[in-house]
Amino acid sequence: MIGQYVLGLQEVDETQVAVVGGKGAHLGELSRVDGIRVPNGFCVTTDAFRRIMAEAPSIGGRLDQLSRLDPDDREGIRTLSAQIRRTIEGIAVPGDLAAAITGALGRLGEQAACAVRSSATAEDLPTASFAGQQDTYLNVVGPTAILQHVSRCWASLFTERAVTYRRRNGIDHRAVHMAVVVQQMVFPDASGILFTADPVTGNRKVATVDAGFGLGEALVSGLVNPDVFTVQDGAVVAKAIAAKQRAVRALPGGGTQEVAVDPPRQERPALTDAQVVWLVQLGRRIEARFGRPQDIEWCLVDDGFQIVQSRPITTLFPIPVPAPAPVPGVPVPETGDLENHVYVSVGHQQMMTDPMKPLGFSMWQLTAMVPMHEAAGRLFVDVTRRLASPASRAALLDVMGRGDPLIRDALETVIDRDDFIPTLPDAGPGGPPTGGPPAPAEADPAIVTELIERSRASIAALERDIRTKSGPALFDFLLEAFEEHKRILSDPLNFQAIMAGMEATWWLNDQLQEWLGEKNAADTLTLSAPDNITSEMGLALLDVADVIRPHPEVVAFLQGIEYVEDAGFLDELAKLAGGGAEARDAIESYLDRYGMRCVGEIDITRPRWRERPTTLVPVILDNVRNFEPGAAERRFEQGRQKALQKEQDVLSRLRALPDGQRKADETKRMIDRVRNFIGYREYPKYGIVSRYFLYKQALLEEAERLVQAGVLAEKEDIFYLTFQELHDVVRSNQDQVDDRLIKERKEAFRSYHALTPPRVLTSDGEAVTGAYRRDDVPAGALIGLPVSAGTVEGRARVILDMADADLEAGDILVTTYTDPSWSPLFVGIAGLVTEVGGLMTHGAVIAREYGLPAVVGVEQATGLIRDGQRIRVHGTDGYVEIVA
Repeated sequence: MIGQYVLGLQEVDETQVAVVGGKGAHLGELSRVDGIRVPNGFCVTTDAFRRIMAEAPSIGGRLDQLSRLDPDDREGIRTLSAQIRRTIEGIAVPGDLAAAITGALGRLGEQAACAVRSSATAEDLPTASFAGQQDTYLNVVGPTAILQHVSRCWASLFTERAVTYRRRNGIDHRAVHMAVVVQQMVFPDASGILFTADPVTGNRKVATVDAGFGLGEALVSGLVNPDVFTVQDGAVVAKAIAAKQRAVRALPGGGTQEVAVDPPRQERPALTDAQVVWLVQLGRRIEARFGRPQDIEWCLVDDGFQIVQSRPITTLFPIPVPAPAPVPGVPVPETGDLENHVYVSVGHQQMMTDPMKPLGFSMWQLTAMVPMHEAAGRLFVDVTRRLASPASRAALLDVMGRGDPLIRDALETVIDRDDFIPTLPDAGPGGPPTGGPPAPAEADPAIVTELIERSRASIAALERDIRTKSGPALFDFLLEAFEEHKRILSDPLNFQAIMAGMEATWWLNDQLQEWLGEKNAADTLTLSAPDNITSEMGLALLDVADVIRPHPEVVAFLQGIEYVEDAGFLDELAKLAGGGAEARDAIESYLDRYGMRCVGEIDITRPRWRERPTTLVPVILDNVRNFEPGAAERRFEQGRQKALQKEQDVLSRLRALPDGQRKADETKRMIDRVRNFIGYREYPKYGIVSRYFLYKQALLEEAERLVQAGVLAEKEDIFYLTFQELHDVVRSNQDQVDDRLIKERKEAFRSYHALTPPRVLTSDGEAVTGAYRRDDVPAGALIGLPVSAGTVEGRARVILDMADADLEAGDILVTTYTDPSWSPLFVGIAGLVTEVGGLMTHGAVIAREYGLPAVVGVEQATGLIRDGQRIRVHGTDGYVEIVA
């Protein structure tokens, strides 16, 4: 029985988290590492905790209540968690369990001073550290006090902060158990924390050491500022020595006490440089043992270091890795022979910075035009070789700067470090193309019609042929379809059409500012440009609202839509007398053309509007409330007239200048090019997403067959397999997919939401942040990138999920990013602010189409701007003011 309840630290390792919790498992593993000293001790196992919990059946009911509470219901959580803690602390420790604990204590010395430390099974994990969520007690002396503090550790599993943390991380309270670590107390001269990677920048080659006198509680509690040392390449490269006026010391009879530090010692370093370097060397040994950067608590005792805790640093963004399992005909991302690498975020260019599930990112890798690397469910492109070559570097920086100045500035920051990327001779291709062949001087508008017809024909052929495929034949067909997918995207004519509109826009903005002193003149000239599938999508939903508006019964039904399942929504709608069938037909027609779209649509696993049509209901209701019949046609014509008037005004003013007729003629050619081609900028994405929906439908049908055969538990489990893994499952006719793998992938995906992807990331793990470096904005203004001219003031609506939209005329949409699926909201707002975006990303293009002042790339906009605040958006100059 003793072995069931108590294990010595030397008896456990990192595989026994379920038995001794995360802290205990890590300490046991640390005790096995050569050269690492860990204070002696033992673990009270989770079996002991389960036995205590069984003594109080009433706890089960309270746990059920706790799981039903909203994570933001602080009062409810506080009340219930306090009741659970009191119940646990009130349970007498059974005699045999108490004997096991006191027996193990006797081997340390019955009156030995000990640290009694919580060690939960959901603690010190690679994806969630739970740092500080449960309790630790220092300098506990005697068996009675030890048993009492073990009970307190068990109860601390239900502190308010621990309960809230689990709820926010989607962890079931019943799935977590508590072990307790009891260790001999050490009385250090100095203590602190070592991060084996820089916790701020993420650089894995930089370590930081925080140090203070006495016990580490002084640092953890914020009682004193620590000395901070930065170590790189085996040397202290920076240090800041604090005035440490207070320290925490152990009392002889138990407990701790805050004491004053003698004035002569206060500004002395807690560690010498040599000790800091030695400590980091020990940290690197620990990091190698656990295979990832560590957050390490240490003590300096008698000129030697003892390690009292080591956990993963869970806030670091992972370093990108290439796709692991190549398939025939698919390029593998190359790292080449360069030592260091620089990665640029794909999500910041595709307007989807959320994590993607494995099937999602692997499908994008297989259908992308350039090799891509994955990290935390996000994709990155390695631009190292292009930065190393002066000619390609200039082109890359130009394209990145026009799209997202923060990316350009971050890349320039890396380039300025002369030792990070060597300069290589200009040797041709070495990364993503900047946009294909240059556009001709005059471009034929018939190109757009031809390209759209080609895309439609290819998608129709895919839809026809994919229906006949299943099993291994489906995957063989899809690999061929991916090649057709890429062939269409890489068509020189496709690049030519895209670049014709973009380059003409840049030319107009540059030249008209030089000649007329007018900023962003092209924004008005692009209003209501033809062939823009995304802006048409927003206007088409206004037409749907026109069908619904005259029918009060239909409007009332839509207002109560939260009670109707997606699967039966349209059928139920059709049953309504007085316009139900007509409304259903209007929505169905809309879904036939746009139902493949959704938020985050580059991830094939995201639910499409066709799969979840109720997503559109809030936007339809906003349109019914905020617009009059015929609004779509009027808005488009108003935009077209404004663009025409702007053209006439610009040409007239140019003709009045010296050499004005030549300038007017050149400008007219560029205006025509913009009008002919800028709308097509949105079409390739529409084609990609249309193909993705067909791929997804076929794969889900295959998943259904796997479920019927008992290979998968549920068909959505395929989202947590890469395309290659799913191909292997079908080809090898597996009996069953490993449930543990699916569970691990789900947990990892959930944890990725807590990580913010950087725009630029190095192979050292450093997240390089760019800056706008502007001094032409008012104090306190939020700086961003101007993408659609004009100034507007209105109520800020901070919306993170399109389904939560509740907009009034004149509102300004503030969100993290917008992809084409957000465009139906654009018809009802007065301005746009996003955290992510560039001059030619979808939100910017559609904002210009609709004439909405817009500023994108405003860092932390959704946190700095509160919902309901009054703000002023300066879309011409690129900043946002909070008015009230």
